[in-house]
Amino acid sequence: MLNKKNIMRVKTKEQKRMARARKTHAKACLSGRARLVVYRSNKAIYAQIVDSQTGDILCGASSINSGAGIEGASAVGKAIAKKAQEKKITTVTFDRNGYRYHGRIKALADGARESGLKF
Repeated sequence: MLNKKNIMRVKTKEQKRMARARKTHAKACLSGRARLVVYRSNKAIYAQIVDSQTGDILCGASSINSGAGIEGASAVGKAIAKKAQEKKITTVTFDRNGYRYHGRIKALADGARESGLKF
């Protein structure tokens, strides 16, 4: 039987993802390198490179015009790597933001690695 105390303890999928994201975010900030942060929605996938020390966004890319599938994610990975190389960033820490490393997240990471970004 559920009572009021038990109902308060139930976590949604988003709350669980955010808890995982806090853990990876904390580890990535300790590395001292820039972070490649990924956000995934149903319509698009977004990637930003953020300076760990100041929190400033150095560059970003999204798949709004190229689609939300694996091909779009791979294109975003290649685009973010190209923009990072223009800003002389070669090594980053991959912050997957609590998402599992498969599908679109993996495609984005592979696309970034193919274009020369190291993590």
